[in-house]
Amino acid sequence: MMMERDPSNEEEDQENLIAQRERGNNLSESPVRTAFQIDDEIADTRPFNSSCSKCCYFLTIIVVTVFIFIRFYTTDIDNVSKTGVMNNDSVNLMRESELRALYLLRQQQLGLFKLWNNTLSDNSLNATAANNSNFVSTSLFSSALSEELKLELISQISLNKQIQQALLSSHQLGNLLNASENATDPSLDDYGGLHRCRKMDYKLSDRRTTEWEPRSDKYLFAICASGQMSNHLICLEKHMFFAALLNRILIIPSSRVDYEFRRVLDIDHINKCLGRKVVVTFEEFAKSQKGHMHIDKFICYFSQPQPCFLDDEHVKKLKSLGVSMNKLEAAWDEDIKNPKPRTVQDIMTKFSLDDDVIAIGDVFFANVEKKWVMQPGGPISHKCKTLVEPSRLILLTAQRFIQTFLGKNFIALHFRRHGFLKFCNAKKPSCFYPVPQAADCINRVVERATAPVIYLSTDAAESETGILQSLVAVNGKTVPLVRRPAQNSAEKWDALLYRHGLEGDRQVEAMLDKTICAMSEVFIGSMGSTFTEDILRLRKDWGTSSLCDEYLCRGEVPSFIADDE
Repeated sequence: MMMERDPSNEEEDQENLIAQRERGNNLSESPVRTAFQIDDEIADTRPFNSSCSKCCYFLTIIVVTVFIFIRFYTTDIDNVSKTGVMNNDSVNLMRESELRALYLLRQQQLGLFKLWNNTLSDNSLNATAANNSNFVSTSLFSSALSEELKLELISQISLNKQIQQALLSSHQLGNLLNASENATDPSLDDYGGLHRCRKMDYKLSDRRTTEWEPRSDKYLFAICASGQMSNHLICLEKHMFFAALLNRILIIPSSRVDYEFRRVLDIDHINKCLGRKVVVTFEEFAKSQKGHMHIDKFICYFSQPQPCFLDDEHVKKLKSLGVSMNKLEAAWDEDIKNPKPRTVQDIMTKFSLDDDVIAIGDVFFANVEKKWVMQPGGPISHKCKTLVEPSRLILLTAQRFIQTFLGKNFIALHFRRHGFLKFCNAKKPSCFYPVPQAADCINRVVERATAPVIYLSTDAAESETGILQSLVAVNGKTVPLVRRPAQNSAEKWDALLYRHGLEGDRQVEAMLDKTICAMSEVFIGSMGSTFTEDILRLRKDWGTSSLCDEYLCRGEVPSFIADDE
């Protein structure tokens, strides 16, 4: 029985700033190539002289395939001549192997047709490029295509090996092939580290950063109110950037007005990465102020739809903590529905104050130095891979779960469904896909990644996940969709959570899901979900991002879209 939970229901109809950066017109503005940009970039990088060299590859592969096919069928006939007899079991085994070989040959044929179609498309691309005044050097195109072609050839070599094994399996020569293949057939690792789903290198050491050196008596009071946990984490990260620019210590919100961040985040890790005290919990701040907690200046980043994007209920909760404040003031005219691009200079001009404690309200929607803030590794100089990461207990539990159920080579899928249909259908195009279409998209990723299992993080009902499981299969073999099971005393992978009283906490479970997904070899996310975006942030910062990472059914329109209400 699966655990009933809703870990990834992170936002209703909130606009997702990070997702906007990863898609649409903003792709060309990104200072680094994301894993979701690779295919689009390679598609435009074909040299003028590629058709001829491709044809040579095609002819070579076809000739080798035909030779192998004839060679091993000849071997069959020779063996039959020598023995003079074949029993029914041997005949049946041979026929089964031969049918499998024919299927694999068909797969190889499809791969060759794909290469051939790419060659045909080169003619039109080359004609366009020749007339393009902005055409980049041919050497750059050649390099990109060379890599793509090698990857495709690696796939064909691997497929060819399967054909040999299938043909030999009924001739008692399979062991001979396995014993000699290392000497005659190089593995994929030998091709200069080329892998279809190899890891991305974002060169974090070259990123643009700012120092965070706060004054010991100056504070920024973090306030996050929009959406759920993932939105609040993004809001908290942006508050860190503001605190660094303003040389202030950041006060983490109290669990009485926000989420209990200490249960899911490693707050001490942030201070260790900076080598100084840059964040404090609300309780630490209250103790240092001896109970006299006053926000000296409450100057709001957003003025619309209400100052600081705070409702009366949130203000009452703050006051119930003993926090007093002056009247809320707007720094400028700013609406969350249309946030203006702001610079560091804008922030310094409006929020550089001498007051000891200031607050600027919710900044989840703030558009400040977007390229800088959203770069892998973040905008702040530190000595760790990432500043905001799951607590040590959650990290260890995720590792134990992977060791128990998944192993190293697994795909992670965030399949957002609850409340997502209406949210997606408000976008053009919609990002809510029928289950069969979603399964087709997942199958294509599984074929590229060659992973035996998928970790499923979802809020979908079993009626949907059951259909999805029945449709996720490659080469006629079902690929298991693994979800976290309910707590069981016989299983010890989650003992750390149980021992520290964290079991059953929905936010801890959501962060555990994120962590498992961030550690996968390949990740498939849900477009528009901040839960997915936080996973992508961790993957980039931890160095686990893959060339095969993508949004579910990226670039496709749902096969059916319901009418509006």
